[in-house]
Amino acid sequence: MDFNADQLRALAAVLDHGSFDAAATALHLTTSAVSQRVKALEVRTGCVLLKRTRPVSATEPGAVLLRLARQIAALEDDAVERLGLKSQPGRSAVQLVINADSLSTWVLPALAEIEGTSFELALEDQDYSADSLRNGTAMAAVTSSPEPVQGCSVTPLGTMRYRPAASPGFVRRFFSGGWDAASASQAPVVVFNRRDALQSRFLETAFGPGIDPPRHYVPASWDFLQAVRLGFGWGMLPDLQTGELLSDGSLVLLSPDAFLDVPLFWQQWRVELPALSRVAAALSTAAGKGFLY
Repeated sequence: MDFNADQLRALAAVLDHGSFDAAATALHLTTSAVSQRVKALEVRTGCVLLKRTRPVSATEPGAVLLRLARQIAALEDDAVERLGLKSQPGRSAVQLVINADSLSTWVLPALAEIEGTSFELALEDQDYSADSLRNGTAMAAVTSSPEPVQGCSVTPLGTMRYRPAASPGFVRRFFSGGWDAASASQAPVVVFNRRDALQSRFLETAFGPGIDPPRHYVPASWDFLQAVRLGFGWGMLPDLQTGELLSDGSLVLLSPDAFLDVPLFWQQWRVELPALSRVAAALSTAAGKGFLY
């Protein structure tokens, strides 16, 4: 089956911008023209490609074609670059999914070294970021899975080490008698979101199953750190964030010898794209400079 590039571009625009009206504006077309192109693609494939929600989202077949549309667009950008043709500044956008702790510590400085590339960054827990490669919303991801998504390559980056930390006041309040199963069951814990299993994994490793403390949900890496520092609860914090705060006494470790390692892997489309290769090289270099274990 031959796919129509304009129809694929329309599908991607609707999903990227969330509505037919916004896609029409981005493509300099009428809303009716965008709708007709998407409808023609649905007729051609015999599949419903979009869920008419707010914002619009992809069905499973739609996600397959979104990935194809983005790969075609990326290959077009590659051809323009290789031929030395004039293109719009920053048009070579790379969609990446990064876990919040990596983004706020070592990834952004690495990406800042890359010129001539624009980025569309999305946050997702490293245990779930590979889903974005499957559904076509990302070209590459930092993930905890060593198993490559179909059509992707995988490269080890290193390990982020997390340790249980809290403010001194929090420790005096909840752990004056020691850090054990009983006190851990009562002491509030800071959790990134409902997908974040790091704290639960650590508690089970340390004390066995059944520990269910009160939880604060703070879905931003910097704010998570501040919540722990301000005494909302204890939390698993990466070594990359805690050095100065441990040194000046703003934070203390609940168990100095305890830690949890999270291996990280770089997964990307198995397509030769200069922009994507530059990102992979920059992140691998940064990881090798001591940002990760």
